[in-house]
Amino acid sequence: MAEFFNVLPPAEALARWLEAVTHHTASVETDLRAGMAIGGVLAEEVLSPEDLPAFRRATVDGYAVRAADTYGAGEALPAYLRVVGEVRMGEQPAITVGPGQAALIHTGAMIPDGADAVVMVEHTSLIAVDEIEVLRRVAPGENVLQVGEDVRRGERVLSAGARLRPPEIGALLALGLGTAARPIRLRARPRVAIFSTGDEVIPPEDTPAPGQVRDVNSFTISALAAEAGAIAEPWGIIPDDAAALETALRAALAPPAAADLAVITAGSSVSARDMTAAVINRLAAELGGPGVLVHGVAIKPGKPTILAVVDGRPVLGLPGNPVSAIVAFWLFGLPAIGHVLGGSPPSRPRLRATLTANVPSVAGREDYIPVVLHENDDTIRADPIFGKSNLIFTLVRADGLARIPLDATGLRAGDAVDVYPF
Repeated sequence: MAEFFNVLPPAEALARWLEAVTHHTASVETDLRAGMAIGGVLAEEVLSPEDLPAFRRATVDGYAVRAADTYGAGEALPAYLRVVGEVRMGEQPAITVGPGQAALIHTGAMIPDGADAVVMVEHTSLIAVDEIEVLRRVAPGENVLQVGEDVRRGERVLSAGARLRPPEIGALLALGLGTAARPIRLRARPRVAIFSTGDEVIPPEDTPAPGQVRDVNSFTISALAAEAGAIAEPWGIIPDDAAALETALRAALAPPAAADLAVITAGSSVSARDMTAAVINRLAAELGGPGVLVHGVAIKPGKPTILAVVDGRPVLGLPGNPVSAIVAFWLFGLPAIGHVLGGSPPSRPRLRATLTANVPSVAGREDYIPVVLHENDDTIRADPIFGKSNLIFTLVRADGLARIPLDATGLRAGDAVDVYPF
């Protein structure tokens, strides 16, 4: 296939692919208390139904006062205030603070009428049962959360496509949202149909005969998909038969129960037996195009990756070598999951490290090298692990992948490098 040799830079290939992906998962009403919302993606923007806080509240333990009654107060010349009561937690105060008065209050309690500040308890001294001296002045609003200081009623608090972390879940519940009575609409978790192909591939529980290999890719890709919040659906091993692959892919991609993303491992190299691209294009002609958009990406490992779209849904063809498949899915499969969710892909943490050995590369190709990380004082060192793309244990021994930029002809020992930890 001639297009294989016209490889694209990874960023350009990804942008071209996702631009053609029009499918998004359905939205579902979700109770955030069920514990399954972490990592979920909002299907619509969220407006605050109320002010938060809904009442003025103290941020410290102390005394609610009129700030003007403390002006000029200090340790040498304290202000004397009469204590008229205590504000009970969880209740609306029954007392009003007048001139020269104070009310004992605790963190989170409602500010009583008449008071406009809270003086910290450590800045006071109790000199009688109902009298304190104030040793430091406070300004109006000091140590007080005002109504709507966090968010205002009608304010947009989260945008569609936002990914829910623990803070977002807590914030929504603080507004009374995300319960059975007031559910939040999230995108349904994407279903990822995963196929392994090849006459030589056998199930992991079987003992390989000469020339056979166990199916590794179905399960490593399933794990990566699940980690990104998707539902992995392994479809088993498809022999090197175009009709069998076409039948299986049609079943996975045809309505009404079409998967949100299809992944085929192996069958993407340029060879006499390569059939994946042809099968995808036939299905695209039947179910909706545009079919194969990219066959070959300027990365190592993972060069023969296929990026296609069938009926608006992303289809990803991965190399058969395990390391190549993992790297290519990490670069393209994870963003595709984020795209069909209508949001951004899961974040990929990145750190800077110093290479401890020379790493060769070729200009115009982005390389990903397994590395072992060592921390020494304030420096992180990255020891490259050199191995071929069918050696899965090169990744087992690694702590992450070092990225060699597209325009580099290699990096030398001592150079800084971006590393994506596992």
